[in-house]
Amino acid sequence: MIFHITKEEFSKSVEEYVKNKNYCYIDAVDQVLTDHSMDHSIVKKLLTRPIIEKLEEEFTDKNFIRGKKNKLPFS
Repeated sequence: MIFHITKEEFSKSVEEYVKNKNYCYIDAVDQVLTDHSMDHSIVKKLLTRPIIEKLEEEFTDKNFIRGKKNKLPFS
């Protein structure tokens, strides 16, 4: 079963996982996609600017990307 979800609904669900279940943002994004039986290849279409910024901050903090020059592929 495939569910359709808006960017706003997707962002709200991600934020709920982060706030209520202490997920990091990347895990929350993955979980929301899984919950809605959505392919991970469409994530770029669902991410809002605030979620992208939080993902970039999280990835920079964990040294997955370095500094502001490097960006995630969906930003």
